[in-house]
Amino acid sequence: MSVQSKKYDRKLVSGICVDTFPKNHILTSIDKNIQNGRSKEHICITNTESMYYAEKKPELKEYISTSAFSLCDGIGSVIAGKFHGESIQRYNGPDLLLEACEFGQERGWRHFFCGGKEGVADMLVENLKEKFPNLEVAGTYCPPFREQTDEEKAAMIELINNSKPDILWVGLGLLKQEAWIAAHKKHLDIPWFIGVGAAFDFYAGTVKRAPKIFRKAGLEWLYRLSRERRMFRRNVNSYKFLSRSIGHGIQQRLNKIKDK
Repeated sequence: MSVQSKKYDRKLVSGICVDTFPKNHILTSIDKNIQNGRSKEHICITNTESMYYAEKKPELKEYISTSAFSLCDGIGSVIAGKFHGESIQRYNGPDLLLEACEFGQERGWRHFFCGGKEGVADMLVENLKEKFPNLEVAGTYCPPFREQTDEEKAAMIELINNSKPDILWVGLGLLKQEAWIAAHKKHLDIPWFIGVGAAFDFYAGTVKRAPKIFRKAGLEWLYRLSRERRMFRRNVNSYKFLSRSIGHGIQQRLNKIKDK
């Protein structure tokens, strides 16, 4: 089942797919596939860091390009898009998670949360159910921070399939969660797979999310950088992609002017 609407175009920023669908279109498309086709689809949360790795890792670029939706996460993707003549709206993973939980209450969506350190997914569920009393939780699972045995993988797949979720939220961090979804998608009978990175920690309360004023200004990266040392390297990679992408965009525009 194709969930794309012909009314909207998929944008390309330095060859990486980014979508700018209205939020309601995304949520109603999720519901349509849950209620009817139930084809296996994944949603990718795409920022300049994931774009940086997509240029280097063909499997990640393929993961993004085959997603039902590639949603812009971060001001860097918006800036890069402008230099390519594209207007890109932000719709990050933590916001999608909350809005999907709210939207799905009346529609009976069943959510499964996979990821985080031991106990984080359960804390996340507890906090989400306080906010959304009618939220249907199919289950939680915390994969070990090591290679799973074949027996562990089989038990995990059986656990998730038996819980019959509509959406599998995966919070394992960039690269790991995308690889996890790509590897397990064929074994899981679920219509939607969504990797949302730090959203598990934000809503479990184990990591403080940037205040709204930072998020609205597109400065969530700066807030996290001031509190998490590991974000420095991640931001360097983002800046590398952004600078290259801006250069590509300027060159494309200059070439168009020359061709006229």
